[in-house]
Amino acid sequence: MIAVYDREGREVDSADRGTVYRDGLWHASAGVLVRSLDGERIYVHRRTDTKLVFAGMHDCLAGGVVDPGESPESTARRELAEELGIDADAEQLRPLARAAWDGMWVGRPMRCHLFAYEVRSDGPIHHQPEEIAAGWWWTDAELRTHLADPDWPFVPDTGRFIDRLLR
Repeated sequence: MIAVYDREGREVDSADRGTVYRDGLWHASAGVLVRSLDGERIYVHRRTDTKLVFAGMHDCLAGGVVDPGESPESTARRELAEELGIDADAEQLRPLARAAWDGMWVGRPMRCHLFAYEVRSDGPIHHQPEEIAAGWWWTDAELRTHLADPDWPFVPDTGRFIDRLLR
């Protein structure tokens, strides 16, 4: 079960993940941009080919959907620990942006409120093998170069807000 949100970004219900994706229900996700301690590099990863949404695509946010009754900040901390093995307390997690994405994915509507955070860390990074296939550090410029390449698949919701995330 995941939290269902309204268009304005308030939690209103819950539903199973398949229903949320099939019916294009508004939901929320929290993602964490991992920036090196010196601020010069971002951790980028490729999602596994078995992910339900955006399989095999690249991303610079570690994250996932918000569970019923869970705050986006708690989701961000949980997903960061699960996916990359980084434990961050509330003081280390800095809010970056909040945005709504109302798009299409495989012919169906995908509606999501994104709560983005940043944490500073040089690792170590430990991938959750079910979610992360590979990862590496890039500068902002290297990431932007790859984002401009149409042959380089990047998750569309993060990509849409990249300028707000890299400020």
